[in-house]
Amino acid sequence: MAFDHYVAICKPLHYTTVLTKPLIIKIGLVAVTRAVTLMTPLPFLLRCFHYCRGVMIAHCYCEHMAVVRLACGDTRFNNIYGIAVAHYKAFGTCVSHIGAILSTYTPVVISSVMHRVAHQAAPHVHILLAIFYLLFLPIINPIIYGVKTRQIRDHVLSLFRRKDV
Repeated sequence: MAFDHYVAICKPLHYTTVLTKPLIIKIGLVAVTRAVTLMTPLPFLLRCFHYCRGVMIAHCYCEHMAVVRLACGDTRFNNIYGIAVAHYKAFGTCVSHIGAILSTYTPVVISSVMHRVAHQAAPHVHILLAIFYLLFLPIINPIIYGVKTRQIRDHVLSLFRRKDV
């Protein structure tokens, strides 16, 4: 998506010659391979634990750190792996994408910290954080990328300026 935005903004006349179907397929395969490679170890890491804190997580979907919270053993490796994966994903981004990355990972980090620190927090707090993560990015992402486009930025600013009557 970042490369698509770059080509559309910086080389709009060459868009169809740069972003060909084979290139799009290759980029997609790299993204899928990276995601599968990074996420495949997670279920195997969870199998090693003995679970003594119940069988229900305080989420509306299965989040890795929510399941780790139910484990009784030493979970430091899972915590370190999660942080390392987040750093790997964040590595190598340019300045225009830092806002999108922060808007993505800040709620995830807050949710993970809440699982580690706030053991007495009500289950609905964890559920609200998880839903916030799922809904926040789709709302904020167009704003982040739209601000970088001058025409969109100028149009939005013109909506807020006073009109001389």
